[in-house]
Amino acid sequence: MAVRTDLALERINSDLDYGSGIHSTVRGGAFKITDITIDSDADGMKIGKPKGRYLTLETSALSRFSDSYQEMTEELSAEIAAFLPDDGCVLIAGLGNSAITPDALGPRTAGKVLATRHLRKELADGEADFLRSLRAVSVLQSGVLGQTGMETAEMISAVCEKIKPAAVIAIDALACAELSRLGTTIQMCDSGICPGSGVDNKRMELSENTIGVPVIAVGVPTVVDLHTVAKSITGQDIPKDSPNMMVTPRDIDRLIDHAAGMISCGINLALHKELTFADAQSL
Repeated sequence: MAVRTDLALERINSDLDYGSGIHSTVRGGAFKITDITIDSDADGMKIGKPKGRYLTLETSALSRFSDSYQEMTEELSAEIAAFLPDDGCVLIAGLGNSAITPDALGPRTAGKVLATRHLRKELADGEADFLRSLRAVSVLQSGVLGQTGMETAEMISAVCEKIKPAAVIAIDALACAELSRLGTTIQMCDSGICPGSGVDNKRMELSENTIGVPVIAVGVPTVVDLHTVAKSITGQDIPKDSPNMMVTPRDIDRLIDHAAGMISCGINLALHKELTFADAQSL
């Protein structure tokens, strides 16, 4: 049975030899961070991923009540900042359907990110200098094709043509194979994203190849394949003709709320060096 997952980490089987084109190291402090680099698309075909760099940040819970919440958020912020250009406007794109909780990570996160691109025009010289000094950031909640009649990649590409961002950060819910990673793992990569691919609803690719600017994808697994769950419990392969569906934890509202809060706080810190952790947490 093929593993249905968006996580590069779960595509790598330590028992197999992928050659010299896929590199993996482990590091981190508050998070366990697995850093995977795929040298070429040909190498990436071995695990079903395009070339690029994939970071997987693992913890026991993405909870604001954790004793290490500040350390996790600041570590996440540093990893996001390392993917970004030093200056220029950044477009934050919250992907997904806000009306369906497991798919609401993108909109919920985008709603907490500080939009600042308009401030220099709206505020006069000398007025609120701190706000005017912040990096230019635009925020878009794209919705899904069934709501808008437009592919997410089409919409974001049109916005990029107008505002000319230096980079796009796209936030989306993901699918995973391991139950323990639901709501506890963050993946980010510089290869872009195909919205819906983890649930067999693959839409147009959102990447530098399609929209012309670097795309950093950030996501958290919120659903898992039922056949995968059954196999993990029973240890047996499930017949291909058995009914299948995607399942999500019963506390998904809490998981989405906590994950969106941490990711948005990390993004705000990464984009605005003037902000302290307390500033970002209060937004």
